[in-house]
Amino acid sequence: MKAIYLILNQCNFDITGKCLIAEVWCPSSDLQRLQVALELGSRKAGATVPSFYTQIPTTQNRPTLNRTNQFTAGFQSIVDAYGVGTYQEVNPAIYTIITFPFLFAVMFGDVGHGLIMSLFAAWMVYNENDHQLKKETNEIWRMFFDGRYLILLMGLFSIYTGLIYNDCFSLSLAIFPSAWHVSPMIDHVWSSTDIQRDSYLSLDPNISNVFEGVYPFGIDPIWHLANNQLNFLNSFKMKLSVILGIIHMCFGVSLSVFNYMHFKKPWFVLLVFLPELLFMLSLFGYLVFLIVYKWIVYSADTSRQAPSILIHFIDMFLFTNSASNADLYHHQGTVQIVLVVIALLSVPVLLFGKPLYICYQHRTTSRTRRGGYQSLGEEAGNSVNQTDSDIESDDSNIEDDFDPADVFMKQAIHTIEYCLSCISNTASYLRLWALSLAHAQLSEVLWTMVLRQGFKRTDYTWSVALFIAFALFAVLTVAILLVMEGLSAFLHALRLHWVEFQNKFYVGVGYMFIPFSFCFLEEAEGCH
Repeated sequence: MKAIYLILNQCNFDITGKCLIAEVWCPSSDLQRLQVALELGSRKAGATVPSFYTQIPTTQNRPTLNRTNQFTAGFQSIVDAYGVGTYQEVNPAIYTIITFPFLFAVMFGDVGHGLIMSLFAAWMVYNENDHQLKKETNEIWRMFFDGRYLILLMGLFSIYTGLIYNDCFSLSLAIFPSAWHVSPMIDHVWSSTDIQRDSYLSLDPNISNVFEGVYPFGIDPIWHLANNQLNFLNSFKMKLSVILGIIHMCFGVSLSVFNYMHFKKPWFVLLVFLPELLFMLSLFGYLVFLIVYKWIVYSADTSRQAPSILIHFIDMFLFTNSASNADLYHHQGTVQIVLVVIALLSVPVLLFGKPLYICYQHRTTSRTRRGGYQSLGEEAGNSVNQTDSDIESDDSNIEDDFDPADVFMKQAIHTIEYCLSCISNTASYLRLWALSLAHAQLSEVLWTMVLRQGFKRTDYTWSVALFIAFALFAVLTVAILLVMEGLSAFLHALRLHWVEFQNKFYVGVGYMFIPFSFCFLEEAEGCH
């Protein structure tokens, strides 16, 4: 009753005093339902004046309504925690459904841990209609239960990346026979005695004729016996994290095109999007090319002659060529100079292009108004989207509020921030490598220092020690690797989406559409 009177108090009396007038927001798709509800209410109340609605023009910023279901609600809440999108702005939640659990799994890749996480989430999904679970007041449990589909995808993706890493509780899965075979012509042939006597055996990929094909999927399990396993996996994961990061950021920059086209700003595609993309691809996209090119051209036999990508990347900015570091391909120096020049030329376009266009557009609009005309499409309610990190206002129709210096200053801040963030954000994606390494090492420590101690003896009296060791291993695995490491990987994946991905196209300065409903009231119970 209080809620109803609160809404009625916000209405205005008609001049006749016989009805109330309310100005409300309503989704366009629900207008038909609104009309039916008004007619039904008038008929049940026996009102002499029928209730109806009419659409009125407005210059206010429209609220944002993102319809969700049980599956997408968790992903939408991640985006809304950063900021509610402006009206009709590109919603990152659609892409977060895939990118978030995948980046999490890159850091959390383990078949065993991902399976445990998936089973826990599957149990919550199976019992999602249980009223006791829904009414649980524990805040931590509520967060887990509301994000059950997110946890399920994170677990499934972790199983996939764990298979790529060939890592299951720090042990390898020999699903296929190893592709590593030592040639009989080589003196150092491993025997069963060597494997039992030596704790670590170094693998030399430069030995010829040691491979018989390629391991079908993931990392060859023989690497878990190698003393130089970390040298191989660190290089692989570090380069892979850079590749994934640059692809992710370029995808975010590309999404800004949809905002520009939807809000009738096609010139921003040429003045903002293309310079940003050219700057990113000319420098860091070229770095991805060097990594992939080196993987393809150089084999295990010629890996010692492979030049350093890092030195080439540094020489690229210094316009030099180290004599001790051979070129990867012909005319590499010329190509690198051209790419740096393109990146440098994109900076002034990004710095002056957008402000000059806004000033020109403002001057044209002012002349048109002085001539007694108004350009079409100047409805302020449709131009609230901010597609850049600067907050550009479409109040340029008010001549007194327009300040060209302010426009240039905001664009200069955005340009400097974008150019510097291309470097810092690329380095930030190295957390994919660091967290993956930390997770694998902690898993190996738990196996070596805890559970493996129970297998030292084979007599029956040692079974008690094995039972205790397994219980301790299980508790530490859940507490440290699943909860603490899982939360750490979740927070790092969250940061990568908020800072490195969403800031390329998403501002989130809108406000959410919250309809009047008794289900939103705290006193209401049993609403479904």
